[in-house]
Amino acid sequence: MRRIDELGRFLIPKEIRNSLRIKHYSSLEILTDYEGEVIFKKFSPIKELGLLVEEYAQSLYNSLGHTVCIADKENIITVAGSNKKRLLNRQLNPEIERIMEERRIKLCATPLSLTADDVAISTSIIIAPIIVDCDVIGAVILMSKNPDAKMGRLELKMAETAAGFLGKQIAI
Repeated sequence: MRRIDELGRFLIPKEIRNSLRIKHYSSLEILTDYEGEVIFKKFSPIKELGLLVEEYAQSLYNSLGHTVCIADKENIITVAGSNKKRLLNRQLNPEIERIMEERRIKLCATPLSLTADDVAISTSIIIAPIIVDCDVIGAVILMSKNPDAKMGRLELKMAETAAGFLGKQIAI
C-alpha cells in the first residue's frame, strides 16, 4: 500500500494487485498485529462456513459418487471423493472462473481442466455458481474422470441446490 486518499481509501499499486490476484471489488480483511502493522488478508466467505461446507460436499459425494469440489472465486476450498490431496487448495483454471462469472449453472461434457496447473482434467463437469447479494463468491463443482459416466438432470439439480443452500448460509 502506498497511501490513503482523501476519502480514506487504501491505494494498492496495480502490479501488487495483479501479482496477488486482488481484483476490483475483492473482499479484504484489514487486521493489525501487536506492533501496529496493518495486514491485508483476502476474505473468503465460503471458508467461514468451515465444517458445514466439508460435510455438504461429502454428503453430495456419498449420494452421487462423483468428486465434489467447493471453491471460492480463486481456489478449491474443499474436496470430497477421489484426488482430494491433488485438488485441495489449488488455484482454479481461469476458464472455470469465467464460467462462474456467467452466473448460471453449466454442464461441460468435453475434457476440461479444473485447476490452473492442469492437475485434474475431467471428462464431465458441472459448475454451479454460489451467488450472495448478486455477487458470485464461489461454486459447487461436480466432476468425473470416467469417460463412461454421464451427468444429467439429477446432478445439475443437486449442484444447483447445493449452491443455493450455501449462498443462503453465507447471507445469514
